[in-house]
Amino acid sequence: MRVIAKSAARFLSLVFFSMVFTANAETISFRADRMTGSTKKNADKTTLSGNASITTENMELSAETIELSGKDFRFITASGGVTGKIKDSQMDFTCGTMTYDREKKTAVLKNTVHLVDVQNNVTADAEIIDYNQNTEIAVMQINVNLVQKENTCTAANAVYQKNEKMLLLTGNPTVQQGSDLFRAQEISLNLDTNEITLDGRVRGSVSADSKSNDSKSNDSKSNDSKSTDSKAAEKKEEKQ
Repeated sequence: MRVIAKSAARFLSLVFFSMVFTANAETISFRADRMTGSTKKNADKTTLSGNASITTENMELSAETIELSGKDFRFITASGGVTGKIKDSQMDFTCGTMTYDREKKTAVLKNTVHLVDVQNNVTADAEIIDYNQNTEIAVMQINVNLVQKENTCTAANAVYQKNEKMLLLTGNPTVQQGSDLFRAQEISLNLDTNEITLDGRVRGSVSADSKSNDSKSNDSKSNDSKSTDSKAAEKKEEKQ
């Protein structure tokens, strides 16, 4: 009887911790191995532990531990193998810890952060990333590495403007474009046009191979054109 009772209790707990509740006119679904706290919207804190996950209208989030706090569960804190997706912004991320303000729509990602802008094909790595969903701006700090198409960018700090496709790098920044390398105190890069602006202690190296190949290609086209014109002139003379 004792074994049966324990099995029944475990079954009921698993059913209980897969729930849906409403906070501030938004539906929040969640799952976990264990929950402490309350699902009432005025509860001080609710903690989900073990394979925790939540889904809101704008976000999917999973982690070892997820904590909901504040009025209407305004604040979400996650830790331990955090993975998530911000649906409206088409931004995917992984990190060690995360805090999210549902009212201001701001997220702070920390500890080995990996952020992917699916829409613009941009991937970024840093130790800390502050992301504002309203302005679509990500502020990155410490060991920043951002890759987009042929651009590989590194710096201590970076500001990425998603809508404008602009990147500002500071703190010993570098930009590698193919075989070309640029360094300065501050680098601004348009990720759409590849236009780059360097400011302060500018230095770098530009490979002549690509330009040489372009020149050779243009010369070849020019020579082909001249050859065609010459043959056409010879045929004309023969007819005359």
